Amino acid sequence: MTIERLYTPWRMKHVTSEKKSKTNCIFCDYQHADTVHDEDNLVLHRGEHTFTVMNLYPYNCGHVMILPYDHVATLSDTSVAAQCEIMKLATYYTELLGDLMHPDGFNLGVNMGKAAGAGIDTHLHFHVVPRWNGDSNFMPVLGNARILPEELDATYDKIVAIMRYNPPR
Repeated sequence: MTIERLYTPWRMKHVTSEKKSKTNCIFCDYQHADTVHDEDNLVLHRGEHTFTVMNLYPYNCGHVMILPYDHVATLSDTSVAAQCEIMKLATYYTELLGDLMHPDGFNLGVNMGKAAGAGIDTHLHFHVVPRWNGDSNFMPVLGNARILPEELDATYDKIVAIMRYNPPR
């Protein structure tokens, strides 16, 4: 059996970075970091009750996550204001990513708890994932790998460029 190599150069920055968490939650670290580090942390937006980051391990190109500032694990522990802002931003990002990437659809959702697939189950996060017909192939199942046609930094730059002229309201 031949082992195939899939190169993911954007992950090197994360793999080699210092892993000291100030809060024991990577999402809380991102929200409390100085805004000069937003690009390094892939932070796209800071709202009144939530913030948005690109997923470091995306399911697909353009995968973003909207998180409440409060370190909560469930929807019922999330303030109504944050819940409303999450939905408002989910709408905003589906429109922005739709115009930018022309997907055939979107997956929107929350994986609440480890049993539901949450990689980080202590800080609620809402996924917005662009989808294209045929983007789910044999690679995740047989190769335990995802194929992404664009580096995270390139996608981040494209999204930020659009957001400069069309910010969330």
